[in-house]
Amino acid sequence: MTDTFDEPQDSNDDNPVSQEGYNRQLSRRHVQMIALGGAIGTGLFLGAGSRLQQAGPSLVIVYAVCGLCAYMILRAMGELVMYCPTSGSFVTYTREFLGEWAAYTSGWFSFLNWSMTGIADITAIALYVHYWPLFNDIPQWIIALVALIIVGGINLAGVRQFGEIEFWLSLIKILTLIAFLIVAGTILFMGIEVGHHKPGLTLIADSGGIFPHGIIAPLMLVQGVVFAYAGTEIIGVAAGECEDPRKVIPRAVNSVIWRILLFYVGSIALLVLVLPWTDYKAGVSPFVTFFEKLGIPGIDNIMNFVVMMAALSSLNSGLYSTGRVLRALALGGSGPQSLAKLSNRSVPYMGILATLAIYLVGVGLNYLIPSQVFEVVLSLSSLGILGTWASIVLCQLQLHKRIQSGEIPSTGFDMPLAPYSGWITIIFLIFIVVMMVFDYPSGTFAVAAIPFLAALFWGGWTLLKRRNHTDTSDP
Repeated sequence: MTDTFDEPQDSNDDNPVSQEGYNRQLSRRHVQMIALGGAIGTGLFLGAGSRLQQAGPSLVIVYAVCGLCAYMILRAMGELVMYCPTSGSFVTYTREFLGEWAAYTSGWFSFLNWSMTGIADITAIALYVHYWPLFNDIPQWIIALVALIIVGGINLAGVRQFGEIEFWLSLIKILTLIAFLIVAGTILFMGIEVGHHKPGLTLIADSGGIFPHGIIAPLMLVQGVVFAYAGTEIIGVAAGECEDPRKVIPRAVNSVIWRILLFYVGSIALLVLVLPWTDYKAGVSPFVTFFEKLGIPGIDNIMNFVVMMAALSSLNSGLYSTGRVLRALALGGSGPQSLAKLSNRSVPYMGILATLAIYLVGVGLNYLIPSQVFEVVLSLSSLGILGTWASIVLCQLQLHKRIQSGEIPSTGFDMPLAPYSGWITIIFLIFIVVMMVFDYPSGTFAVAAIPFLAALFWGGWTLLKRRNHTDTSDP
């Protein structure tokens, strides 16, 4: 069934320059691939190995439930984009529907998310490179620095260059997952043994069942799996630089649900059906483990290269998003005014450089604690994700309320089962925070950091308001 959408009379989607000054240079194929590959990164390719160790086959259920939550977040974002496409994304929407303080908080939560995610990504890239013995003598921090220089150059070059690179990076990981699904599916269907193991449900039954470590174990992994879906909201940022957002965005959003089922839930399900879940190890991609067991010469090296490109793609997308979010904050007075600057290529270069500076901290962490960086930053990133997603849903709830009262015309792309789906999603996000408390030590420390983050945000807000008041008071 095809949805139709009524565009506002004042729509300026055909304008090559957006209201914020960005160039509308992302084509339909760019946006669709960003949407398709935005959430496929280190959370699936690297994190799934350790999670399979902790939860076993029940990880499939966790991915499905969290995937439904991520889909609802994306539908909420889709309705907001149809209301008003903007590169300010949820910061702009939060400013309109919830006020400037909420916009400030959601924007800096997003910055926290992508700052920590970027550190996790450069760590993952370094781990992938070290898979090859040839590079074992190169320190992990040097590899992380090289990755940083590459993505920094891509983002500073221009949005068209970012879109083109991200298209090919996303295409690589999507085609690889499709290849895995075909190979693993064929092995399962034909009953071909892998590493002396006959595929099928007997692998699950013989390894402790669906819940080998009980029901609590998979609940503890919810925050980590949510991290795996981070990146889906980037489509809202890309809408402001898309050639025809009101036609492209709904199609891209609607493709997410089958992507979640096929790539995430389907991949995890096949992983536990073709090999015992005990064969997968932390720090090693389960996909690499699978292809190694097949005994095909060189296939593990190819797969390792692919998952390294996936991490690079995630790092690239995060830097793109953060630069726009920081500029949206600056334009509303919720960030230093220097972050609002655009280059002659219409790139928010100051926001990008500020994020790169934080990523340099990640390079330092790779030097100091190379074996612990990934898990440490993962939990802090989860707080940023939850804060960002909560602001998106709360904005959609306010938009829905105004539409129902007749203040705003329908967007034609309503969130399913609104407003109930929105409130259920908010409750689920709160549940995740509660579960993080019991995830010692990383989750517990992340929740314990909330008061410190609140104090930091409040201090920054107070300083900005005082500075803005001083600037407006000067003759």
